Order: sequence, then structure tokens, then C-alpha cells
Amino acid sequence: MILRARDSRTCDIRSSMMGQEYDIKGMAEKIQAIKAMAIELKNISGGIQAVDKNVDRILSSVKMLEINISDVANII
Repeated sequence: MILRARDSRTCDIRSSMMGQEYDIKGMAEKIQAIKAMAIELKNISGGIQAVDKNVDRILSSVKMLEINISDVANII
């Protein structure tokens, strides 16, 4: 797989099976926005257990997205 930055917002990821472009930087920005909104939701939940536990699940998924996408965005 070849990673090549085309400009500050777009990364071109190519392999023999993929000939597509992905906006890695844009995805990383959206992931951080989701994380910020989830944290804000937990802060205003007033300790409602259902909200807090579901936000924790959201944040776990966001962490996986950060590992998969945001970390790559910092490299390119």
C-alpha cells in the first residue's frame, strides 16, 4: 500500500485492489468533532447512567477510529 499526500486535505491511498482517494485529514477532523460532542454530552448528562455508559461506548469506538485514521493523518 502506498500513502501519498496530494495536498493538505487529501491523501491518496492506493493498492492493487483499491484505486480510490480518501480524505484522511477530513475524516480525522470529523472524528475529533465526534469525540468533543460525546465528551460534552457526558458533561451535561447530570450523571444519568444510561447516557454515561453509552457515551463511554461511543468514546471507545472513537478511540478505534483515532488509532485507524487520526494516527495516519498525523503521519502524512
